[in-house]
Amino acid sequence: MSHTTASALSHSTERAVVIGGGIGGLTAAVALHQRGRQVTVLERAGSLDPVGAAISLAPNSLRALDVIGLGDEIRDLAAWQGDGGLRTPGGRWLSRSSADAAAERFGGPIVLLHRATLVAALAAQLPKDAVRTAAAATLVDPGDADRPARVSTPDGEWEAELVVAADGIHSAVRRSLFPEHPGPVYSGFTTWRVVIPVPGVEFAPHETWGRGSLWGTQPLKDGRIYAYAAAVVPAGERAADDEKAELLRRFGDWHDPIPAVLAAAHPEDVLRHDVHHLAEPLPAFHRGRVALLGDAAHAMPPMLGQGGNQAIEDAIVLAHHCDDLAAYTAARLPRTTAVARQSVKAARLNMTGNRAAIAVRDTAIAALSKAVPALLLRSFDSVAGWRPPQRPYASDRTPAGNP
Repeated sequence: MSHTTASALSHSTERAVVIGGGIGGLTAAVALHQRGRQVTVLERAGSLDPVGAAISLAPNSLRALDVIGLGDEIRDLAAWQGDGGLRTPGGRWLSRSSADAAAERFGGPIVLLHRATLVAALAAQLPKDAVRTAAAATLVDPGDADRPARVSTPDGEWEAELVVAADGIHSAVRRSLFPEHPGPVYSGFTTWRVVIPVPGVEFAPHETWGRGSLWGTQPLKDGRIYAYAAAVVPAGERAADDEKAELLRRFGDWHDPIPAVLAAAHPEDVLRHDVHHLAEPLPAFHRGRVALLGDAAHAMPPMLGQGGNQAIEDAIVLAHHCDDLAAYTAARLPRTTAVARQSVKAARLNMTGNRAAIAVRDTAIAALSKAVPALLLRSFDSVAGWRPPQRPYASDRTPAGNP
């Protein structure tokens, strides 16, 4: 759309332009659309098909999705039933928990689903012409109280009363707004992920901590298995042959069902990505008429499974404060900084390679889990207990309000 055409739009409906069509960007688009904004999503890729595997949604983000009417639809995809817990590579259980205990403590289930499922559910809530793919966007002017923000695309320029930067950990918008910020740093480890069917394999959902490495096996509602792994390696390192072979070398002798999962995987099924995070918090999540959300604002290690969850929280809170971006920063910066720091601490604990530290860690977890069975769940209270600032209007399964 040309600058002239955009300027000629009726001022009765304010425009919001969202840069990035991932989970955070789409959630923001839906929430802003429901608040009456004229929303356009500009996605660089040729489609909304997400690069990635599964995502874990905790009760905090499910409450956020209640606000836009999707919480219960996603809760119905919960697949974790019965027991699960934390194990050693040899198979010994360090701690055990259950889906019912987690749901009772946090006020709802933890749901694992494929990212494509969530993206499709969000996109379905938007007008058909709201999402524009193959539309690389550049922030030209963040705007201020007296003028709109401006965004450039190959097809022309857009003006908007609000620009939402959901353009990921390597956000060009963040660099433009905060050029002095050092940006992302390598977290010290790489990850592998796979979503595949593994017929005939029964298992209790688990995460397994080894020496500078971990593995998780989780069920999805559609019957497939989501498996993920991590290992401390130099940044940029890749397998000389293929990543399935690398996983076999690192995890092939770990407890069942890990060998069966690896046997069922093909090399092309395995995704590998180095992990980066923002070690230094941004001074604000907004400047002018532009708001940052998700990884663009506060990328964190995945050990708490909160990256996507925090992006969803951001989106709902941003829509609530869309006329006052300083209030958005005030609501989100302390929260996400705390969760990010907790994620970094969890990564250090999970991924330690020191044998003595591992022995102490495992012994302490096993002893404390027997003495205080809900210990590991309790450590997640401050994360999962969050509630949105406005009443959910879609679900009667969870109470409203702030704790």
